[in-house]
Amino acid sequence: MPLKLKERITRLDPVILMMTAGLVVFGLIALMSATGPIAFQRTGDSLYFVKRQILLGVLPGLVLFAFFAVIEYKRWKSLAGFLLIATFALLLLVYLPGIGFTIGGSRSWAALGPIRFQPSEFVKLTFLIYLAAWLAERKEKAYSLKEGALPFAGLLGAVVLFLVLQPDTGTMVVLAGTSVMMYLASGAPLLWFATLSLSGIGLVALLIKISPYRAARFMTFLHPELDPKGIGYHINQAILAIGSGGFFGLGYGNSRQKFLYLPEVEADSIFAIIAEEMGFVVVLFLLAAYASLVFRCFKIAKEADDAFGALIAVGVGSWVGIQLLINVMSMTGLMPMTGVTLPFISHGGTSMVVLLGAMGLVAGIPRHTKKRIHV
Repeated sequence: MPLKLKERITRLDPVILMMTAGLVVFGLIALMSATGPIAFQRTGDSLYFVKRQILLGVLPGLVLFAFFAVIEYKRWKSLAGFLLIATFALLLLVYLPGIGFTIGGSRSWAALGPIRFQPSEFVKLTFLIYLAAWLAERKEKAYSLKEGALPFAGLLGAVVLFLVLQPDTGTMVVLAGTSVMMYLASGAPLLWFATLSLSGIGLVALLIKISPYRAARFMTFLHPELDPKGIGYHINQAILAIGSGGFFGLGYGNSRQKFLYLPEVEADSIFAIIAEEMGFVVVLFLLAAYASLVFRCFKIAKEADDAFGALIAVGVGSWVGIQLLINVMSMTGLMPMTGVTLPFISHGGTSMVVLLGAMGLVAGIPRHTKKRIHV
């Protein structure tokens, strides 16, 4: 018998609910401090970014969370074909005259009337669900070169090509990494996994070689001291902010770098402001919270009753984990800067809405699992 609405809500995974809520609330607190000066300079309202995050990100995101959490996740499997069409439609949207537009050198934005959003953020979710359905249907075929590795590479390559053309390297890396993790979880041999991973690294190296701005970012990664007032300014200021925080931080609201020294404090640089104000100890707790959320997704995957649910949980967990690693490693100088935001914390309505929708999807999987998943 279908579960009643009350049962559907009460049987959502409690760990996913608590960890997601905790990260969102922490993100709003961090955003309030980090963006105060720049928000006041641009708009005269120091709470501008926080208000936008709540109105355009958190509130619609909670609606999408509830939508995905209440609906039985298995129903999405029958819509896999439609979701693939939606994936490519979203990727094409940014090229339509009057709809797509460029920000920061990347044509990855679209406007439908007064609504502005990043279609590639929705692609992370639509393609993830389609890929989970596609891999779940193949099972043992994942070991086959002809029926597993090559079709998977072709499918992923088509999506990656659109992201390369925008260009949106950050989203490309997150989506490709998530997809490859899902492919490995579906039963693919390590040989195919290693081959796809090396191919991805080769593609990134090629993009760096043929693109002047990517090459400049890579050189800055190797030698950030060469142009401290030019292209190396961002990473040098980020490292300075993180180093200034020490173990216990300068105190909430006491960042110096947020006063128009560190660029993009509302987006990918917010991690550096958190480290500066709250210190190494709080950063460790924050990373532990992310790790708990990711591993909970993997535990849900392990206990899921079907391959489709397991692959969705693996995909969402990998997505959050990979995006987190890229952001943190970029801000600490361990990899070139890509502009990837910090999940649930950085300002960005589209990202918040889609991430909350994805977590709602995972939170509803244990409701249909015969074996109870212990906290």
